[in-house]
Amino acid sequence: MIEIKEAISKKELKRFVKFPFKLYKDSKNWVPPIISEELKTFDKSENPVFNDADARFFLAYKNGEVVGRVAAIVNWLEIKKQNINKMRFGWFDFIDNLDVSKALLDTVTKIGKDYNLEYMEGPVGFSNLDKVGVMTEGFDTIAPMITWYNHPYYVEHYITHGFSVEKQYSESKFPFKNVKPESFKKAQGLIKKRYQLKELNFTKTSEVMPYADRMFDLFNESYASLSSFVEITDIQKEYFKKKFISFVNPEYIKFVVDSEEKLVGFAIVMPRFADALQKAKGKLFPFGFRHILKAKKNSKDVIFYLIGIHPEYQNKGVHAVLFNEMYETFTAKDIQYCYRTPELEDNEAIHKIWKHFNPVVYKRRKTFKKAL
Repeated sequence: MIEIKEAISKKELKRFVKFPFKLYKDSKNWVPPIISEELKTFDKSENPVFNDADARFFLAYKNGEVVGRVAAIVNWLEIKKQNINKMRFGWFDFIDNLDVSKALLDTVTKIGKDYNLEYMEGPVGFSNLDKVGVMTEGFDTIAPMITWYNHPYYVEHYITHGFSVEKQYSESKFPFKNVKPESFKKAQGLIKKRYQLKELNFTKTSEVMPYADRMFDLFNESYASLSSFVEITDIQKEYFKKKFISFVNPEYIKFVVDSEEKLVGFAIVMPRFADALQKAKGKLFPFGFRHILKAKKNSKDVIFYLIGIHPEYQNKGVHAVLFNEMYETFTAKDIQYCYRTPELEDNEAIHKIWKHFNPVVYKRRKTFKKAL
């Protein structure tokens, strides 16, 4: 018999966070989160997303042993401002037992019906800066820190339980040697002159912070048209500044501004921390922090985390300015491989930006949907 219990106490939430450590203990490609940071994500006193969202966390037990977990999420910004009556669910992991996955999904279904929502979709997080999608291809490659990894059997569980594909994402990579500067070097100079733009580079995190709010505003503007978008609020900006900006090498943050210092484009790249996080095994101390700092300083692989262009400047080549600045930085650091985060497969604009680098899709993932 499967028993579902809500994780409320700190002890139960820690059990929720640590379940995948058991589920993937033999996996060479799963990347563990930092346990303390994951707990902060679920802490209503720490994460301001709870000002505009409700979330409940559930564990599935069989014979007294944890065999699955799921987070049931209601994002009120999405429901009230966008009129998208969606029940979200994420952090959905389970052993290969249909009764376990069904019991967890039935729990989410009940909550969605209690709120009179129309459908449920997952796996997704609270917002666009969270992880998204169940992996459907690429199981033999290591997962970056910013995506979920899962066993191949997950997909069959969604299908068996009556879910259909809602959104499709792909993750691509390319060797840095594929980057030919002639594809953007001349263009970026002409674009800066035509639109009176200039690039901003940084060597210290403190130099980035005065622009951080404007960056999140631009993120909201440039991503608003995507079907999965939920805006970042002012309160959330402060949270993400502490959580992300201080974690990124300042030289990997590039901005483009106009003649009035208005931000019109940005790019954020992160070192690839996957190997370091595997060595850390979910803990910063005593040695995890050392592995992460080493990767931050020395990693030869990078992940393009976010790129945003103001709607007025889209299709005007502003990305060439960003690429030029990244090219100079990557050359100096002897970067070998570039990775991209999950991107919607129907986002043609973003795919066109990368076409000159001959990227190869190495992972695919999907979200699944079911009417309530």
